[in-house]
Amino acid sequence: MSEFDGLRAVITGGASGIGLATALLLAERGAAVAVLDLVPEVEAPLHGFRADVTDDSSVREAVAAAADLLGGIDVLVNNAGIGAAGTVADNPDQEWNRVLDVNLLGVVRTTRAALPYLRASEHAAIVNNCSIAATAGLPQRALYSASKGAVLSLTLAMAADHLREGIRVNCVNPGTADTPWIARLLSAAPDPEAERAALNARQPSGRLVTAPEVAAAIAYLASPSASSVTGTALAVDGGMAGLRLRPAQS
Repeated sequence: MSEFDGLRAVITGGASGIGLATALLLAERGAAVAVLDLVPEVEAPLHGFRADVTDDSSVREAVAAAADLLGGIDVLVNNAGIGAAGTVADNPDQEWNRVLDVNLLGVVRTTRAALPYLRASEHAAIVNNCSIAATAGLPQRALYSASKGAVLSLTLAMAADHLREGIRVNCVNPGTADTPWIARLLSAAPDPEAERAALNARQPSGRLVTAPEVAAAIAYLASPSASSVTGTALAVDGGMAGLRLRPAQS
């Protein structure tokens, strides 16, 4: 018997990157999985539903449709998010509002819509996709860092609010991950290879985090194996948050 047998999961931003890797892993481990995405092009056994996390009606309709198809919701993975580059002075208010609307309020809207179903579950878990940017100062990431710092604080508040309802809430803090957004960022750099080398070197492990590695952490936090884990941020960052290595000897 697999650990997710009989459990029903909803994953936002689940059609690509970390979201897709998570959806496939949970399905492989026995969960029935619904993916919410702007373009929900997924293959069986995944079920796709179109949702825009910046639109409350869209989110509520998609969550309700997913819950109806799956017969309820036990696991919610708030993965949908967008990136942003620049210092605090580089992005206009419109861009600040757009990124916070997706990265922070998207979590609020999806969780709010899923709560009635999670409250009815005997194994209810929420996992938010946060970032190392929530706990470490990274250059040229002011807006993105602010949005993820808010997600970290929201995770802790939600964990406190819903513990006695039987709902666990945690988040993962990936380091720089090899995702489509990073690929687009690299392609726009004057020297993509040099930029990739710099990103690799920033993590003590010397390489980018992979989507399946983050998915494995999400799966743990969502699983019955983590039944005593709530209000936790799990770093998946190649040691970036906690290690201070000496320079390699030449």
